[in-house]
Amino acid sequence: MTSVRDGMRLSWAGLSVDICRIFYLAAVICLTFVLLKMIQLYRKRQQLLKALDCFPGPPMHWFYGHARELQDQELETIISWAEKYPYAHSVWFGGFLGFLNIYHPEYAKAVYSRGDPKAADFYRFFIPWIGEGLVVSHGPKWFQHRRLLTPAFHNDILKSYVPLMVDSTKVMLDKWEKLTTKNKSLDIFEHVGLMALDNMLKCTFSYNSNCQNSENAVLNTIRKLTAMIQDRTRTFLYHNDFIYWFSPHGRRFRNACKIVHNHTEKVIRERKEWLKDERELEKIQKKRHLDFLDVLLCAKDENGEGLCDQELRAEVDTFTFAGHDTTSTSTSWLFYCMALNPEHQQRCREEIKEILEDRDTIQWNDLNDMPYTTMCIKESLRLYPPVPQVYRQLDQPVTFFDGRTLPAGSLVSLHIYALHRNPTVWKDPEVFDPLRFSQDNMSDQHSFAFLPFAAGPRNCIGQQFAMIELKVALALTLLRFELSPDLTKPPNAATELILRPTNGIHLHLKKLSQDHL
Repeated sequence: MTSVRDGMRLSWAGLSVDICRIFYLAAVICLTFVLLKMIQLYRKRQQLLKALDCFPGPPMHWFYGHARELQDQELETIISWAEKYPYAHSVWFGGFLGFLNIYHPEYAKAVYSRGDPKAADFYRFFIPWIGEGLVVSHGPKWFQHRRLLTPAFHNDILKSYVPLMVDSTKVMLDKWEKLTTKNKSLDIFEHVGLMALDNMLKCTFSYNSNCQNSENAVLNTIRKLTAMIQDRTRTFLYHNDFIYWFSPHGRRFRNACKIVHNHTEKVIRERKEWLKDERELEKIQKKRHLDFLDVLLCAKDENGEGLCDQELRAEVDTFTFAGHDTTSTSTSWLFYCMALNPEHQQRCREEIKEILEDRDTIQWNDLNDMPYTTMCIKESLRLYPPVPQVYRQLDQPVTFFDGRTLPAGSLVSLHIYALHRNPTVWKDPEVFDPLRFSQDNMSDQHSFAFLPFAAGPRNCIGQQFAMIELKVALALTLLRFELSPDLTKPPNAATELILRPTNGIHLHLKKLSQDHL
């Protein structure tokens, strides 16, 4: 009996020794991994410091970088740095992610006239939401998808969208008539967002959602997603996927993605069911120009195979985000600029009335006959570019006009907001002056001074769609309302990927009588 007990003790002792060895080995492996990771990060930091050495920037914290300075009043901070450091300066998020921030036309031309890919260190945060669609993809895949989708923005297709945009805008304006009171302003931002989403779903997906007259979880979720991606970018610990996905922030992001994905899959599923009808499919195939979802569903590669469900969802999610969120923001800021500048507002109204004569709506042929309105739209886009900052990762070294260089692999941020307000490029940049975009003045303007839709091969594929939507929304709104700002509630512009007014845009809306029309 004693020998059995002694044997059991020896067995347990041996097992304890084995467990200790396993834990010891695991600890050694973990420490080795951490050490190797630290060495890797240190080397990366040294390479970045060397690459950015000739571009002095604001002092940075060894651990946070510039994250704390950019947490509040980011736009004002960037503008102040741009005044102190001509052409460009370095910016760091944490101690291991540094990039060159540029805001001069010649610097923009040197980088954005090329076809360098989007910066993976930033745009990879989009992938769980929008997949590897046109915004994120690069190389042959991007080129193939860009070429595939370009026909969806042909003039014949855009022409067919104008009546749909008119209908969506009128729904919004009818709501405003019911909500407008004499002494109380209205926050237009939510309404414009729903109108833009309605446009996007009708025009590109042939989907009538009635979203303007019902609670819309998708719009709110998209706005949350853009804010969460921006927060992740600024929180350098969240750059690590393991840390992020186990954090509360990461779990909220994943749940928000599910809401959007479920909506996207519903849109695609319903359209596929519709196309199962051979007569409807035949109508689609006989169209001279297909709309966006038609292109996606009917696209075939050289082997005769179409896009898989994952690719379909990625492109639909990409355009739902990029196509509606940017235009809703730019439309809201346009209305704000009109409200602040009543003399320009009235001149646009008179131009529109002269074009329409006895008609009460806008048509395709009217869009090119609005020179002053177009100049006002461009000036609004200069002051409030919908996407204030875009990134590239250099495939090859670049030498700038002042002789300074950056090696291949470097990250570059074009800060469009700072470029558009650069006093060395624009006279009195804070002043709303549409005549900057008159034909006489445009001849003297640098081709890379005005970039609301970025530039080069990877510029915004939907920029003409956006301009049409802006013209339709502004024309119909000015025919029905006089806009003025609520000076007690000025908007606070902040970068959440999109240049978003965090406290809304509050305007007074005065219904115009028939005498004014």
